[in-house]
Amino acid sequence: MEERELSISCAQNDPGARKELYDKYSGHLFGVCLRYASNREEALDILHDSFIKIYSNIGRFTWRGPGSLKGWLTRLTINLAIEKIRETSRFRTVEIPPDAPCTYGPLPDERSVGEVPLEVLVKFVEELPPGYRAVFNLYVFEELSHKEIARMLGINEKSSSSQLLRAKAAMAKKINDYKNRLENGNQQR
Repeated sequence: MEERELSISCAQNDPGARKELYDKYSGHLFGVCLRYASNREEALDILHDSFIKIYSNIGRFTWRGPGSLKGWLTRLTINLAIEKIRETSRFRTVEIPPDAPCTYGPLPDERSVGEVPLEVLVKFVEELPPGYRAVFNLYVFEELSHKEIARMLGINEKSSSSQLLRAKAAMAKKINDYKNRLENGNQQR
């Protein structure tokens, strides 16, 4: 089924359409959940809750062209993941001036980051503290501005900016440590 037909059939509580929607988008949405969750179990919980919310709100979806359904599903899932972070009181911002010195060493260049396998980078993002991870994901993957992130998370723009700076610094440390371990391992052979 095409997106538009699929959304209409889901809104009419068609079980076959709901299964097709799940089969078609659950993999993508699980990836979104993993970016915000602390572990796979939490990501699965968010995914489950997302589909409950999707099925109960699909009648509100307005088709705006190809890809609009996937975008709507993704936005709903992100919003739910952010709600979960807020509910569990794990999102705490720390006011750190953006010009504060970075204690994690230099940020790696793009070539260095490209040398790290994707699954390792994903693991590094998952290991970030919840506040850093939320801002990092919203800025890097969702391409939101600090103003939009601040509004979404209920923080000020400077907090968003400083959280992103700290997330990047923490990622840089993880990448540099990973590369050093690889180099030291290769030298010992």
